[in-house]
Formats: sequence, C-alpha cells, structure tokens
Amino acid sequence: MKVLVTALMLSMLATSCGGFKAKRVDAAESDERALSITDNWVNQDTTQVVAEVIKQMRLHPGFGRMKARHGVPKLFIAEVQNDTAEAYFPIGDLNDELLNELSLSGDFELVDNKARESLLKEITYQNDGMVDPKTAKKIGNQIGADILIFGNVYMKPEKRDGKTIKEYSVNLRMTDLERGTEVLRTRAKVFKYSEKSKFGW
Repeated sequence: MKVLVTALMLSMLATSCGGFKAKRVDAAESDERALSITDNWVNQDTTQVVAEVIKQMRLHPGFGRMKARHGVPKLFIAEVQNDTAEAYFPIGDLNDELLNELSLSGDFELVDNKARESLLKEITYQNDGMVDPKTAKKIGNQIGADILIFGNVYMKPEKRDGKTIKEYSVNLRMTDLERGTEVLRTRAKVFKYSEKSKFGW
C-alpha cells in the first residue's frame, strides 16, 4: 500500500511539473504570442506608437519653425498620462520609450524632470560649506526648458456578441514655454480586436 501511495504521489508531482514550458523569444514573436493571450496594450504597441509620434513630429511644419527659433531646444516632458480605464496600462514604459527615442533623435536637449529634486539637494549640499568652493556647483545655473510636451492615452472599447475592438489613442502636444503657443500636436492610434468563444478564449 505504501509503495502504491508513493508511486501515485510521484506520478502527480511529475504531471504537475511537466505542464509548464518557457523559452526566450524575440520581440516580434513575443508580440505575436501576446495576441493569443490578451487584447491589452503590449510592448510592441509602445514601440510602434513612439516611432509614429517621432515621425509625425519631424514632418510637422511647426517642427521646422521651432528648430529655426531654438536650434537644439531644451525639452521638458511632463509625463504622458494614462486616461484609459486600464489601471495596468504600461504608462511608465511608454514615457521611458518616448524619452529614449527623443534623446536618440539628437533633435533636443532633454531637461530631466525626475532628477531635478536630487540635483537641487546635491547643489545645496555643495554650497553649505561641506565641499571645496572651487569645485562646488553654483545655484542658478540650471538650464530652463524652451519646449514642453504634454500628453495622454485614451482607450475606447466597442463590444458585441463576445467581440471587442479597442481603439487606443496616444495624443501629444508640444508647447513653446516662453510664448505659450502650441508648436505641434500628434496622434497615433492602435486598434486591438479580440473574439471570445462561448467556452472561453
């Protein structure tokens, strides 16, 4: 009897461990497989939208005028906001990808919003007498932004008979800080279709 119980337990253990497999895949395969799991926003959507936004910026007439006025403008990005109903929308990834691509473009000098508080603490420390005055950085020498980017992401779902189409819209506005005028705005969209059978996905 003991032998039978032990054999049964080992068999159950082997079955439970044998049902899971994992492997590394590239971005394209990951995106393709994600579509069989979810109709939510995935990494490839972020990459695609940011590339489209950068392309639209460069083609916009306001971009040329802005470059003529500022040369390499100092750009401050107020975070793109998640205005979808999806609490887990990867807005942090979208903001990071946008910053990375704008930095790589060489068209702007980025003003680092997130680092400002830390920079101020360090400069204050250096000017409190704790650091050799010859090497201490002076307060008031930080560069101000010329251009600001604001943005948001919306999602509009349409559902019927187990079928869903989601329309994601990523909207960015670029504003000249000194003048308060709009330089340009862009909109990039992603559509996700899903179909649910009576027995589940």
